Amino acid sequence: MLRCKLLGHRPRFWADGAVMRWECQRGCSAGGSKTYDSSAAAHRYAAAFDREDRDQLGSRAPLLGMFPLRIWHNARRRSQRR
Repeated sequence: MLRCKLLGHRPRFWADGAVMRWECQRGCSAGGSKTYDSSAAAHRYAAAFDREDRDQLGSRAPLLGMFPLRIWHNARRRSQRR
């Protein structure tokens, strides 16, 4: 698929019992699976891999490079608490 060639794959992870599976969300049929010893391990790894960096934009940013964004996020959180 052209979007995956230009922008890269967007893998999504989930667990079916002791098997962790992944597939590209954009529908290019790239994917696979891996079997773990227990279903708890498969669920734990699937949850860890299925995070996107956009969810925490600004909170895990480099200290100096994204300093203005950190200030903005802190000010926004304070105003929402009031």
